[in-house]
Amino acid sequence: MFELQPAFPPTSEALGDLALSHVRLQADARYAWIVLIPRVAGARELEDLSANDRAALMEEIVRAGAAVRAVGAALGRPVEKLNVGQLGNVTPQLHIHVVGRRADDPAWPGPVWGVGTAEAYAPDALAEAIAAAKVALGL
Repeated sequence: MFELQPAFPPTSEALGDLALSHVRLQADARYAWIVLIPRVAGARELEDLSANDRAALMEEIVRAGAAVRAVGAALGRPVEKLNVGQLGNVTPQLHIHVVGRRADDPAWPGPVWGVGTAEAYAPDALAEAIAAAKVALGL
């Protein structure tokens, strides 16, 4: 049975579920950032998914990219580049980061991990980001 690891809720907001993945908005206002967590019990690596689930995940990554772009646009910071990463060094449960990047973001051009401190969304900006992401994802 799939269970979300406890590391996710304190650092992200639930957006809903796609066919394969639970979707969350990363709670860092510096970046438009969505995390996909395939609802497959015990999955830690892409190889733990069936071929059909890997194909579905790729389609969900593309959808998440559109949602990240929608979040950036809603917040007045259009996304210039999408970064997609599957690390799992800190939280081993299989999850995919889809991060919207801009040349003026704090970590540009390097990776976002370990750069500065996450900034909380203002309540109205969080509501706008969640709404934009849900519309783009069809949730």
